[in-house]
Amino acid sequence: MPSRSIPSWYLACALVIAGQAVAADPSSRVEIAGDYRYAAQESEPIEAAQSLACREAWRVAVMQSSLYQEHTASVVDSTLLMDLAYELASSHVQDGEIIEQTKRGRTVRCRVRGYLLADETVRVIGRHVAGSPPEGIQQNRALRIVTTKEEGDYILVQFQALKRLDWLTTAYPGTLRESADIMADFYDQTGLLIRTDRYQARLSGVNQVMNPGMRGAVKFTKPLGTRSYRIWLVK
Repeated sequence: MPSRSIPSWYLACALVIAGQAVAADPSSRVEIAGDYRYAAQESEPIEAAQSLACREAWRVAVMQSSLYQEHTASVVDSTLLMDLAYELASSHVQDGEIIEQTKRGRTVRCRVRGYLLADETVRVIGRHVAGSPPEGIQQNRALRIVTTKEEGDYILVQFQALKRLDWLTTAYPGTLRESADIMADFYDQTGLLIRTDRYQARLSGVNQVMNPGMRGAVKFTKPLGTRSYRIWLVK
């Protein structure tokens, strides 16, 4: 059977269409990878330190990706950049896996790898840069962060109870005890974690129940060398 030639104009059109399809593919994925070492404090459980190292490894993976860097190049708010990286790391990574965990003495290391959807990541970044509050950071089942404000060497955090919060010394027998913790991460100029502080939400100076709607405040002291920080809630 004689061979049939394909017109050159047909091949050219096919190549153009194929190129457009690839460029417009909304499901294109960008691979990310991160590596983080953390020296645990003497009073800190190694398991908690390992979990923290992996959390930071995912943050580093997002912030080191070309996709993130390209679309946040004009952002100068370091706290916003940190919150954005954590949201992407915790809620938008696909096929994420921990590929290595090691421990030497009290120093732990975690290496991770995963993928970000390009169009979804750009939308999330755009929403944050436009001024919308970060998702999943300001509220959990029991507590809401109302305001966060820098005051010299301190971070003042105002919070509001969404559920009844009480403690062992205040709850009467048979009650359902509920508590909520506010976390503060502090980073140096290179993005390394200096320290994490934890505060159990309660009314300052008193040992009493917080009922839904009641408000309180806490001051976190910034450690020496702090360049940025992140206030978040334990889920």
